[in-house]
Amino acid sequence: MIESAAHKLAHELVNRREAINRELSRNGVRFGIYKNNEYHDRLFPYDPVPRIIESDEFDELEKGLKQRVNALNAYLKDIYSDKSIIHDGVVPEEYVYTSAGYFPQVNGVTPPGGIFAHIAGEDLVQGEDGRWWVLEDNLRIPSGASYPLFVRDIERRISPRLFRDVRIRDNREYPRLLRKAMDFVSTEGIAVVLTPGRYNSAFFEHAYLAEKTGAALAFPEDLEVVDNKVFFLDYAGKRHRVGVVYRRLSDEYLDPFAFNPDSVIGVPGILSAYRAGNVAIVNAPGNGAADDKAIYYFVPQMIKYYLGEEPILHNAPTYMPMFEADRKEVLDRMGELVIKDVAEAGGYGVVFGSSLDAAAREELADRIKEDPRRFIAQEVIQFRDIDVVDPQTGEMSPRKCDLRAFVVTGKSTHVWYSGLTRYSSVPGQMIVNSSQGGGFKDTWVLAPETGVEHELGAEVQIANLLSQSRHHSLSLVTASKADNLYWLGRYTERAFTTLNQFFPFYDRVMDTDVDAFRPFAHALDLPEDFEDFDEFVKSFLYDGSNPDSVRSAVTAAFNNAVILRPELSSRLLQYVELAMTNITDAAKKAADADDIYNQRDIADDMLAFWGGIENSPVDPTLKAFVFIGKYLERIDLYTRFGLSMEEMDAPLRKLASYSMVLDGMPLPSCFADGLSWLVGQLPARGYDQVATLLKKYLDDYSGRVSALAIKDMGSLSAMNMDAKRF
Repeated sequence: MIESAAHKLAHELVNRREAINRELSRNGVRFGIYKNNEYHDRLFPYDPVPRIIESDEFDELEKGLKQRVNALNAYLKDIYSDKSIIHDGVVPEEYVYTSAGYFPQVNGVTPPGGIFAHIAGEDLVQGEDGRWWVLEDNLRIPSGASYPLFVRDIERRISPRLFRDVRIRDNREYPRLLRKAMDFVSTEGIAVVLTPGRYNSAFFEHAYLAEKTGAALAFPEDLEVVDNKVFFLDYAGKRHRVGVVYRRLSDEYLDPFAFNPDSVIGVPGILSAYRAGNVAIVNAPGNGAADDKAIYYFVPQMIKYYLGEEPILHNAPTYMPMFEADRKEVLDRMGELVIKDVAEAGGYGVVFGSSLDAAAREELADRIKEDPRRFIAQEVIQFRDIDVVDPQTGEMSPRKCDLRAFVVTGKSTHVWYSGLTRYSSVPGQMIVNSSQGGGFKDTWVLAPETGVEHELGAEVQIANLLSQSRHHSLSLVTASKADNLYWLGRYTERAFTTLNQFFPFYDRVMDTDVDAFRPFAHALDLPEDFEDFDEFVKSFLYDGSNPDSVRSAVTAAFNNAVILRPELSSRLLQYVELAMTNITDAAKKAADADDIYNQRDIADDMLAFWGGIENSPVDPTLKAFVFIGKYLERIDLYTRFGLSMEEMDAPLRKLASYSMVLDGMPLPSCFADGLSWLVGQLPARGYDQVATLLKKYLDDYSGRVSALAIKDMGSLSAMNMDAKRF
């Protein structure tokens, strides 16, 4: 009964797929891909046909996943301490110590709470006979939980009545599971999500999980180690003790003092703080020793050794070329097996022997003979196809799918009642990884007949469902983020006001007076001697390579905004996302007669964004950072266009009111620098009175400007309206 209702709901979502994808787009649910050494930020392809797992079936999966992750945690604790499993001959020592993920730098270290793998991403496939197989254990930085978490909220709102009629286990507990695990192991201080940067492929997830867990999103330059303790540096240079770091960068780059000395995205000294027990790192450094594809072979033995139990879940039949008998089997059956390079991840280094010609098989065989430790071979499991909606035809098309189940370990071990179902981009293709162009589906775990279950059981309080995150205050804003807030205000205002001033001038040109547009160009220090007016307008509105264009202003606003998801919320950021989508779409239709009118949508997006900030529970000081930037930009533009003092009154009053919010507080240097430049320009524009008023702010700011240097190596903020401008 439940399953048939679920299939009915799934069919309804197929009919609403365009609306769901539109919502994902406006909320920036992205996944980055590097191709030819270039970063491409793209929407993560979503298919509305969910994977549906019956309640009893998932209960069995849950037992097996808990068992497996508990054994892996026991293994990690053992090999970095007593090494009993090696001494007892269960796992050969050469497999442990030659693993690329084994780091002697953490030998002898037991992390806070005794947990190594706080978040495990277990990759499974379901065979055509219904049996589940584990293909890989991911214990370092498994990603992907944010996508089904986010899309489920959209699905529930797209078809609320149908969701009420279908008993699907709630997946909204993941952020709370994650935060509880972080709090359980935290030593002393705040929680941070450490991201390597804006252009990491999973940056959306880093920012979104920081927002939902209430942790501070930190870049490496935001953290500092002093006396073997980790501190978060705010915009004024004040230190805040860090108790737990959910790191989203690889071990090799985590600490240049301990690992790769050439790393520029690590935190120098963080491993020393970890070794001293002064900070917890989620997941623990050195976990790669347990998710090595070769170590996978021994997991069933680990379960028996540490837990005294028979494995519930199955490993894919695996052969180890380091063992002579297995090597002979692999070399004899190259055309039947799948060969995996244990040093690779993300679907790379996986070769199906059947796809190779004789020469390629011989070349691979030679590599296996030369370095047998580097490879494993597995039987090819014919796993089930699941229908996807072909984006070109709208027809159902079967695709190979796997399931990444997420297991979170803190005080106890929980299996999330959902998962990331990934599907291949090409019919029949076995590799489904996101980095290989695959898409994702939601995973519905049906509830038992007796009721809907939550991972946290009785710990869930109804009142807690009202808020999934904790408010972020100015005290946890870094110097670079203070910069981002300020420039977000300036760039959104620039797009809004230049468009609003553009339309009246353009209307005069429509009346055949091309020269009427030259004052507009003059005001913005743009070329006034344009030969082709239409080409000039096209460049001004849409040319992303032109730093003076409206599109460049919107893009700059967007680039500053996406970093601020935890502070401002996904709900507010969607308006900047919409503006970005609108200007991109408008650029594609630049030759259409109605395109100029459509530009007004971008101005409306900015109005909605500012109104959303003003009426949101965002910390008042954060609002002030945005609106001070906004009104400084408005005063700059109004004086460029020669508006009257009466029209200057409103932005001056607004600037005064937001400046009062920051009265007595330290301020980032961008405030004083921007104000100083503007004060110097105003007399030449004939606004001595405004310059005098703003000079008072400058005198006040000068004694409160933070001297902390901005260490962000990839600044997203710059004034480019003209060459003379600061």
